[in-house]
Amino acid sequence: MLNEIVTIYSVIDDLLKAIGHDQDIRCEMSDAEIITTAIIAAMYFSGNHSKACSYMKDHNLIPRMLEKSRFNRRLHHVSMLINDLFHQVGMALKEISENTEYLLDSFPVPICDNIRIFNAKLIQSKEYRGYIASKKRYFYGVRVQLLTTKTGIPVEFVFMPASATDIRGLSALPLNLPPGAQVYADSAYLDYTVEDDLIETSQISMQVMRKSNSKRLDAPWTQYIKQSIRHYIETVFSGVTSYFQKSIHAVTYEGFLLKLQAFIFAYTLQQAFID
Repeated sequence: MLNEIVTIYSVIDDLLKAIGHDQDIRCEMSDAEIITTAIIAAMYFSGNHSKACSYMKDHNLIPRMLEKSRFNRRLHHVSMLINDLFHQVGMALKEISENTEYLLDSFPVPICDNIRIFNAKLIQSKEYRGYIASKKRYFYGVRVQLLTTKTGIPVEFVFMPASATDIRGLSALPLNLPPGAQVYADSAYLDYTVEDDLIETSQISMQVMRKSNSKRLDAPWTQYIKQSIRHYIETVFSGVTSYFQKSIHAVTYEGFLLKLQAFIFAYTLQQAFID
């Protein structure tokens, strides 16, 4: 575990130097130490920042660890920086990858079950009430649109309200992919206009599973290839959610998203630099 922590800190620190990040020299903890602790909390302590801070301090990895409230304020202060670092890692993985095939899908992250909506305090809006078809149940929370490499390493993500359709989520993704890239997705992303626009403007081909009544039916072998390739992303969802507790504890909606962002970033670093 100590080797993994050192590796993660080295990657974060090198990324901050690469983008020319500057910070106040009076800070007791560097931004790299703050971000590393949040990643370690997501990876080994189910998102519990207090346990991660105690571990880092007790093992003299960060002797000048901040108290809980100050750590949380610093962490919220660098939330956008964490998002930028994730996408920097994503861009690097896209550039070094020899494969131009990517996987796209979404998964729900409940803040609470449907029956507890009236007691929810983090968010209060009907658009955050969604439906999980596989479980035949409603939930209150967000839906994560996740783009991964063919080998299952997340390179892009966006958080959407639970009621948002996958087509809407697709429009919110940056999709900074090289020309000739192929994106494999299920039938929920079926939109001929979006497909045509992407191939015309960015040379990105959407390999979407066709419905039985589709106007652009695939040959049987093409359908088999699409189905077999996109199954890999289910493993990614299992890997990311394995870091979760039964419920993600947060005091604010921003804190909830920050922890969720750390879980995805932790999985990406685990797959790209540790495993």
